[in-house]
Amino acid sequence: MEENNWKTQLSTVSKKVNEHFGKLEERDLNWRPESGVWSIAQNLQHLIITNESYFPVFKAIQNGTHKTPALGKIGFFVSFCGKMILKAVEPERKKPMNTFPVWQPKKEVFDQGIVERFVNHQTALIAEVGKMNPFLNDKLVIASPANKNIVYTLEIALDIIVSHEKRHLNQALDLLNHFD
Repeated sequence: MEENNWKTQLSTVSKKVNEHFGKLEERDLNWRPESGVWSIAQNLQHLIITNESYFPVFKAIQNGTHKTPALGKIGFFVSFCGKMILKAVEPERKKPMNTFPVWQPKKEVFDQGIVERFVNHQTALIAEVGKMNPFLNDKLVIASPANKNIVYTLEIALDIIVSHEKRHLNQALDLLNHFD
């Protein structure tokens, strides 16, 4: 994928979130079919938390202070981790997954402002993705913000972010079927 494609896809997610969830009542944004299933609001908050955890990594890359993780020097391991995580966050994948505790939504109930906060966050994320363009040909390897032992290239990280957003958008859209 390339920079404009990532930015376009992130913009599309923003538009769909605003279009489908922007006018929902607070109770609908927070509705959960059962314990252990996230609400629309929790899905959005999870994406904000996860994406923002990459911002310090992006800043270190821009500042020239990024250091390749030790495991990032093992080419086949970098490739394995990247492919594994990317497959795990495929938008069409229906199998539920547990996330790292650091990426769990911090609360269960959110106000209607969660949609606006998500859309504003997307604007910041798109800007950060744009700032990564000069570094994409450098074959930089980063560690997952949640686990330093999971490593992948910067390019795969951006693919993961986009796929992960689409996956959670699909999960949130599935919840809309309960309101009809």
